[in-house]
Amino acid sequence: MSATPSIKLYTNRNCPWAHRTHIALAELGLQFDEERIDYSKPRTPEYLKINPRGQVPTLIYDGHVIRESAIIAQFLADSVEITHLIPRTGDAQGALMRQRIASFVETYFSKANTYYYAAIEAKTDGDAGDLGKRYVNAVVREVEPLLQDASPFFGGSDKLTMAEVLTASFILRIFTFPHTENPPLPITMLADFDTKAPKFYAWALAVMKHPSVNSIYDRNDCAAEMRDRRAKARASL
Repeated sequence: MSATPSIKLYTNRNCPWAHRTHIALAELGLQFDEERIDYSKPRTPEYLKINPRGQVPTLIYDGHVIRESAIIAQFLADSVEITHLIPRTGDAQGALMRQRIASFVETYFSKANTYYYAAIEAKTDGDAGDLGKRYVNAVVREVEPLLQDASPFFGGSDKLTMAEVLTASFILRIFTFPHTENPPLPITMLADFDTKAPKFYAWALAVMKHPSVNSIYDRNDCAAEMRDRRAKARASL
């Protein structure tokens, strides 16, 4: 690998999975070229050669093709000598923090974030509202206990960690979509977090304010895409 790597990111800035890679690159201070993939058009044969599924993100690092957002984020963190995103291996304390981060991310996505797309694609607004309540309940029950030492970020860190890199793009959308025109997510998804899950609420607010998280985010454009997704889901019923 070269001292200054050649990095090219194939992305769609409205995709929360691709957004993860932008956060990691920003936090690591890595320079990269960006090619945006338009979801409204068929993927080119050239792109399908490097990502047969046609998904984003895809990273080309010194000629090596790396796919899947979590794998890319971890690779990027491991590719630099020093990073605040995740402890290095080789000592027990670092290993314990790595497993804490992995457990947090797995819990958030398996227990809470599962309601994100479900609410967008719900059959009715009433169903979406019910799913929003289930998201809140899952956060209170499963996620809040894992953020007791957040200050302001995971594990008491004063900088973003891999926990935020992998969850922040969804947190940003969940907290902002309900406040857009004809919202693709229900307001029930945000009900009473300040009292029911104060640690999660404070953590989420800190995450959303961070420039590495919000610098590429276009709330209205992202929400419009999710309204289209909702319309297509309901039309197919």
